[in-house]
Amino acid sequence: MKVETAGPLVHGKPMETTSDSYGELRSSADAIKDREELRDRFEAEGYLYLPGLLDRDTLSAARQTMLEDLAELDFIDTDYPLSDGIAKREISVSAREMVGLSKKNEPLREALFSGPMIEFYEQFLGGPVRPLDFTWCRVKSFGTETATNPHYDIVFMGRGTTNLYTSWTPLGDTPRQMGGLMILENSHRQEEIKATYGQSDVDVFCTNEPDLQETEGGRKRWQGSGTGTYANDAIALREELKSRWLTTDYALGDLLVFSMYTMHASMDNLTNRLRLSTDTRYQLASEPVDERWIGEDPIAHGAEAKKGVIC
Repeated sequence: MKVETAGPLVHGKPMETTSDSYGELRSSADAIKDREELRDRFEAEGYLYLPGLLDRDTLSAARQTMLEDLAELDFIDTDYPLSDGIAKREISVSAREMVGLSKKNEPLREALFSGPMIEFYEQFLGGPVRPLDFTWCRVKSFGTETATNPHYDIVFMGRGTTNLYTSWTPLGDTPRQMGGLMILENSHRQEEIKATYGQSDVDVFCTNEPDLQETEGGRKRWQGSGTGTYANDAIALREELKSRWLTTDYALGDLLVFSMYTMHASMDNLTNRLRLSTDTRYQLASEPVDERWIGEDPIAHGAEAKKGVIC
C-alpha cells in the first residue's frame, strides 16, 4: 500500500514546501578532505551531510542481514523479494530487541565502528575516537504514527562530554517519501532552548513531586512529555522559530552528522517499504563518557539510570 500525496507529511499533516519553510541539506562531500572547512561548516550549520562517504557493499550486506532478521520476526512480506523490504505489519520491536539485532549484524558493526566512519571522525575531531557502544536501530513501517518528534540528543546522553556527535546512517536508499531525517535550520543557535530544555536529562526525576511512583518508573520526563521530545508538532515548531526543515533523498552510503544541540525529527513513511537506519554516537576517547551507553550491556534508560533530585 502506498499513499499518494502532493508532499511530505508529519503525523498525517502536510508540510509546507515553500522555500522559506522547507529546503535541501547542504552537501559537504566537496570538503571531506578539508578538516578546517568541515569544522567551519559544522559550526555554522550544526550538521554535515556527507553523501557517498560510507562503503555501499558493507552497508548492503548489513541491510540484507537486518531484513533477514526482521523476516524471522514476521515483519517482512515474503511474497516480494526480501531486498525490497516490503512491510507485512506494523513494527513492534522494542529498543532493546533492536540492539540485539545490531549486535549480531557483523557487516553493520563493520560499517559503524571501522573504515570510513571512524576515519572521518578521527580526522574531524583530531584524535582517537570512542563510539558509544549502544546502537539505535530504527525500523519504520508505513503510517502517520511513524514520524519522530523534534528533539535534541543531549537530553538522552548528556552525562559525559557535550562534544558528542550523532551519525544517522540510512540502510538503503531513502527518498523523502520514506520519512528520512530532517534538520531544523539554525536550531543549534537557539540559546533559550539550549539553556532550558537543552539542560534537561530524561532520566532525572523530582523526588518531591506528588507522583513520585510514576517518576521512579521513568515515565515522567522533561515537561511531562514522557519521551524527552521538545515538541509534538514539527510544523508548528518550524513556524514558531521561523526556521526551515532541511532534508534530502538519501542514498545508501550517505552519512548525516549533527551535534547534541541540533533539533531534528523525521517525516511519515508514505511507502509500503520498511525504512531502516541507525543512530550511533562518537566522541574523543580522551573526554568523559555517559555511563548509560557503554559496556557489553549498557543500562540505557533502565531503572539503574534514574536519578532523583529536589526540584
